[in-house]
Amino acid sequence: MPDISRHGHSTNLIGVATECIASHLFNEYPKSLSIAGTREAAHGLFDKLAEQTTLEQCGQVFQDYMCVVFGFETEQRLSDDALGRRRYRNSYLRLIQDWGLDSNNAQGAVLKGWVESRFGLFPNYHKTRITSFMSYDWLAYVEEKMNSRYHNNCIFMQLDLLYEFCQWVVARFQRPAATHKTLYRGVNDLGDWVVEGTGDHHEKIVRFNSIVSFTDKCGIAGEFGSYILEVEVPMVKLVFFSDLLPHHALHGEAEYLVIGGDYRVTVRR
Repeated sequence: MPDISRHGHSTNLIGVATECIASHLFNEYPKSLSIAGTREAAHGLFDKLAEQTTLEQCGQVFQDYMCVVFGFETEQRLSDDALGRRRYRNSYLRLIQDWGLDSNNAQGAVLKGWVESRFGLFPNYHKTRITSFMSYDWLAYVEEKMNSRYHNNCIFMQLDLLYEFCQWVVARFQRPAATHKTLYRGVNDLGDWVVEGTGDHHEKIVRFNSIVSFTDKCGIAGEFGSYILEVEVPMVKLVFFSDLLPHHALHGEAEYLVIGGDYRVTVRR
């Protein structure tokens, strides 16, 4: 396996070595993952989910729970305080929405920071390729991921619950798949992605960012690049998919948010 320093921290919150999580071998032979303490801390939520019979009902229960526990409304704002100011409260829904607009904005840095904290994976791209801890690019990423505007409402805890809910849904409903899902991503330059080739010139090992977007529509992927990367994504690396929740901003995008690392891909043109 590659040197762990090329991938992330030596510790994480999932109990599996970061080097293993980052390897393409893990994707081919995945093991279940869980963020330590998350389900135990929200046992009431998962007890309530177990009483539901459809994915739609479960999604509504989850969103209602998040709204109550973290105190945000659909528009993610509270009423005016005593001084007449409106108080911003960040939410997982806002991060997902803003990620769909631009994965290199400050909200994208927060998502990458969450992956770094929980799964141990360093981002290799934020606005530009990150190659050194001593570079301005790394410092700019750290500054954005720690912006207090996006950490005033336990945002990492919200994302922990989103991940665990997604994994609960996969186990309960076998959606969007039981173990692996074929997904696609369009890119323009393979040189920025390929770690190594194989005997088949269409098959490569590719190093994705710590969190990355895919689609299950090959035609949509083709709109984003001249090369289409076809990947078998293990469900244990899935953070979010468009049918997971009844109310969110990415319903029309057929988008999947996936934990990154090295993947074996088939290259299409």
